[in-house]
Amino acid sequence: MTIQRDITAHIVAEYLPGTPVSELDPSYDLLENGVISSLDLLRLIEWLGDRFDIPFADLEISPDDFRSVADRREVVRGDLQVGER
Repeated sequence: MTIQRDITAHIVAEYLPGTPVSELDPSYDLLENGVISSLDLLRLIEWLGDRFDIPFADLEISPDDFRSVADRREVVRGDLQVGER
């Protein structure tokens, strides 16, 4: 599974049940559109850290880094310094 598909599948399973994974546009702003709250954002950051072994406590991050699937993918890719898995 690619990084983007893995993140998308998690978001759909947790926050958009019943939505086909293929229907979630990677650029869809999950915060602005009310799909996730600020508390959900913290949970997502924790999940990303666990899933991709990223030490977010050591990084400078902001909510804008996590608004969409595409944003999350870029954070993960930047930390892993590799392309899609």
